[in-house]
Amino acid sequence: MKKYLAEMVGTMVLVLMGCGAAVMETCGNPGGVFMTATAFGVAVVAMAYTIGGISGCHINPAITLGCLLSKRMSGKDAGMYMLFQVIGAFIGSLLLYILTTSTGVFDGTGANQLQTTADGKTVSVAGGFLAEVFFTFVFVLVVLGTTDSKKGAGNFAGLAIGLSLIIVHICCIPITGTSVNPARSIAPAVFSAIAGNNAPLSQLWIFIVAPFIGAFLSAAVWKVIGSDCNCCNNEENA
Repeated sequence: MKKYLAEMVGTMVLVLMGCGAAVMETCGNPGGVFMTATAFGVAVVAMAYTIGGISGCHINPAITLGCLLSKRMSGKDAGMYMLFQVIGAFIGSLLLYILTTSTGVFDGTGANQLQTTADGKTVSVAGGFLAEVFFTFVFVLVVLGTTDSKKGAGNFAGLAIGLSLIIVHICCIPITGTSVNPARSIAPAVFSAIAGNNAPLSQLWIFIVAPFIGAFLSAAVWKVIGSDCNCCNNEENA
């Protein structure tokens, strides 16, 4: 139960800090994009070194799926991880909702939705979907590689993962606001609907399905490039 609770707390912090920065820094300008991306990345680093020794610090159902498909955890643990990640996201979103409504200064919950450009054009569903697949693929691949027991980055894994999340956010925020994490998207979308904006909830399927597809692809690729098969090396040596 401790590792499930750790995932809940870690996801709560990620949503509160990351989505909080998205609301308070305004992602519509380059400075806001960078600050929001940094907030998400640093939150992951902080939680990696806080709860990593307890649960592995997935705080993301897509990462949990990648670990499940890579046979690093059981189906039961994966299901419980995802459940508590979503619970943690709701707690973080609730705290943010209370802060934004009580101050009367900030607006929104940091929910994901297809973005609109300066000239009024909205990102297409296909474009947003593909962006979430591609960037989740990259992010989860970094996680699987850096945390590999034999080939990983050891104590530097948390730093590498956090930095990769910053880059992913910088690239993807102008497209979808960046999810790559279904739990991070579900809770803010619900509170956004409560606040009167139903767009994130109507588009929520994108931020659930696409990250899971990206995680599946990363697990498949890591199985190939990260396997212990020495066939290629043997051919080269021959």
